[in-house]
Amino acid sequence: MAFIDYYKILGLSKNASEQDIKKAYRKLARKYHPDLNPNDKVAEKKFKEINEANEVLSNPENRKKYDQYGKDWQHAEAFENAKKQQQQYRSSGGSQQYSESFNESDFSDFFESMFGGRSSRQQGRSVKFRGQDFNAELQLNLSDVYKTHKRTLTVNNKNIRITIPAGIENGQVIKIKGHGGKGVNGGPNGDLYITFTIINNTNFKRDKNNLYTTINLDLYKALLGGDVTIDTFDGKVKLMVKPETQNGTQVKLKGKGFPVYKKDNEFGDLYITYNITLPTRLSSKEKDLFNELAKLR
Repeated sequence: MAFIDYYKILGLSKNASEQDIKKAYRKLARKYHPDLNPNDKVAEKKFKEINEANEVLSNPENRKKYDQYGKDWQHAEAFENAKKQQQQYRSSGGSQQYSESFNESDFSDFFESMFGGRSSRQQGRSVKFRGQDFNAELQLNLSDVYKTHKRTLTVNNKNIRITIPAGIENGQVIKIKGHGGKGVNGGPNGDLYITFTIINNTNFKRDKNNLYTTINLDLYKALLGGDVTIDTFDGKVKLMVKPETQNGTQVKLKGKGFPVYKKDNEFGDLYITYNITLPTRLSSKEKDLFNELAKLR
């Protein structure tokens, strides 16, 4: 397997911080995302490389292995165990099985001899190793996660079709079993962990399953009452305003909030706060009428 310089792919140096890696990944992922580059094979390939680089470098443990072992970083644990076995074998007085000049350039040949089955004795000693876990980040708009939908992700040069349940929260992590790194010597694959970043592209404020919004109410509607039509996530609703409604009054629309994660037909509530606006540019007649009202009060 040819060496891939993940730092170069992200345009970073080897001493880049975690924040540098995250920032570079987000910038490049947006630039080469398939949705913004339809039918562009070059952009698609670049997007896959960016995701692969991020999966390794954004994980401190994987990054350490990559820095030390290069292209063979996924087999670091097997290599360390094999070295220990080699040292134990030598210390026990056994014949020298491996060359004293063994170095990092021999990694691939070493793993081939360990796991490729060159001899029946080596096959008998082979050990199964679980594949590495992968980490990915997915950015979605708040409006995207109001309903359950499917999305295709490209992870480690593979397209994975996942179902994103309605109501998923910002920062939430879900596990996709078996979609991480390939196991060694017949061992199980690792898992894929996806962290969701939810961007609020609406006029609503979200707090778990509840939504909050503010609507303007003119003075006359606040004083006399009447109907107002407001927006919710699933359409418009008509609301009755009580006479003499005060500024800052909050009303609750039950079940008009955000869906509850993985609970069908369960929703939070929508809270509406009234902001009463005063009339401006009054005519002389309107001023006279307000003066009359003031005298009555």
